[in-house]
Amino acid sequence: MKRITITLFLVAMFIFYGSATSFAQRVSVKVPEANIRSGPGTKYEIIWKIEKYHPLRVIKKKGQWINFEDYEGDPGWIHTTIVNNTPSIITNKDNCNIRSGPGTKHDIIFGSEKGVPYKILKRKGNWIHVQHSDGDKGWIHKSLVW
Repeated sequence: MKRITITLFLVAMFIFYGSATSFAQRVSVKVPEANIRSGPGTKYEIIWKIEKYHPLRVIKKKGQWINFEDYEGDPGWIHTTIVNNTPSIITNKDNCNIRSGPGTKHDIIFGSEKGVPYKILKRKGNWIHVQHSDGDKGWIHKSLVW
């Protein structure tokens, strides 16, 4: 009986942990350019800057600061007032085609390099309708983004 109870407990913990990590909260930058800091406060060094719609996976919060991980796994800190819950993606491949519609039969309207963030407008199957902060819109395949 103890073995079954322990086994069920371990299975339940695995399911809970797996679902908790797969549904981690994501936020995106809402300002044209945001400072990323090495710690939770303005006294900490600015380690890089990111642009509007850049998606971030929340690790933890400390006061008004969010500790996050980006699409490359790089950690940083950002203030809560410059992010929101706008759905966004970032290209994680070089030479991404942005198309006029959801499919490869649609024209390529522009290209995108790795690391360019976009706001999600809608989804259709494996395609995502996106908008860049400069207003350019198009469709990208989900295999090209994080």
